[in-house]
Amino acid sequence: MLKLLIGIFIKDKDNVDDPQVRKAYGSLCSIYGILLNLLLFAGKYAAGVVSGSIAVTADAFNNLSDAGSSGVSLLGFRLSGKKPDTDHPFGHGRIEYISGLVIAALILIMGAELLISSAEKVMHPQPAEFSWLTVGILLASVLVKLYMFFYNRSVGRRISSSAMVAAAADSLSDSVSTLVVLVSTLLLHFAGVNIDAYAGLMVACFILYTAGSVAKDTISPLLGQAPDPELVNAIAEIAQSDPHILGIHDLIIHDYGPGRRMVSLHAEVDGKGDFFELHDIIDQTESRLKAELGCDAVIHMDPVVTDDEAVSRKRELLRDIIRDFDPELCFHDFRMIEGPSHTNLVFEVAVPPGYKLSKSELKRRLTEEIESRLPDHYCVMTVEDAYVTLKENSNENRNTSG
Repeated sequence: MLKLLIGIFIKDKDNVDDPQVRKAYGSLCSIYGILLNLLLFAGKYAAGVVSGSIAVTADAFNNLSDAGSSGVSLLGFRLSGKKPDTDHPFGHGRIEYISGLVIAALILIMGAELLISSAEKVMHPQPAEFSWLTVGILLASVLVKLYMFFYNRSVGRRISSSAMVAAAADSLSDSVSTLVVLVSTLLLHFAGVNIDAYAGLMVACFILYTAGSVAKDTISPLLGQAPDPELVNAIAEIAQSDPHILGIHDLIIHDYGPGRRMVSLHAEVDGKGDFFELHDIIDQTESRLKAELGCDAVIHMDPVVTDDEAVSRKRELLRDIIRDFDPELCFHDFRMIEGPSHTNLVFEVAVPPGYKLSKSELKRRLTEEIESRLPDHYCVMTVEDAYVTLKENSNENRNTSG
């Protein structure tokens, strides 16, 4: 059904990198989710009233909260699709993350209320009545929620939407919680065991767990989570595909919402190369990153020495020393300044997030290690943060800067 609706209402449906196409996918799936959840709420609420089951009634209101969550998602997709303006030059894409956070808050409130009502029912139990109509409604609900899980997950992955992936997780949790209610209803009929209130508690726990998972998935990108390693590798592969680019470092990726990424990096080039030719290569690389990955890129050229054998040997020796000290570290922007009494080694060392040593301690210990193995050499070292982890340069055999 959804595939048919996508074919009817979404033009250019395969161009998922287009913000307007993403907006269309999100809007259609949100409206579809609202309708399905309202139908489930109506059916379960009626069954809950007839049977007097707190678990069934609670599960009905869980579906009502899901309809509200889908409404929030719809609003989020609508607002996130707005074009950049003077106050928001990078667009409004992060509203999608905020909408996911609002969904988590709604789920949390509903779960807390259900937990309280179920606990009261445990302390003051009330009889529940069995109905095959209730069983049929619950079974249909499980199947519908599984269907919603699969289509939300599929579309969420297709358009890289954290809000839709969160909706998929919520649907899966709902199917499990409804299954618990169904089992409690069948136990009441066939075994005479009334675990209705306890089933309500289990449903509440499922809902609260889902709220925590959704909140985590939406808060992380707002705080600035680490970029996808596949994206990092793809950027590095494109940036180093031209033989004139000897290596890259200082890669930073800013995420302003799905399809809105800003990338900056330093590209090492031959210091004696033709400036205009190298500038054109950098421009072409920026254009490729935009066309193939949807990233707006700014690349800084770092000229390096390529024809000095003494510098190359010292660079390789320094690289070996740093690798022996800690393979997690990498260095770049290497220069060598020779004097009558000593040689200055000027370079930068990048450390990954959460590194075991402070920058000052690392600088002290690494300086001692290098200067002990290279007498008459002084380290002029700068320690900086590595915001992403890069693999060894594919052009390492041509990379002369470290």
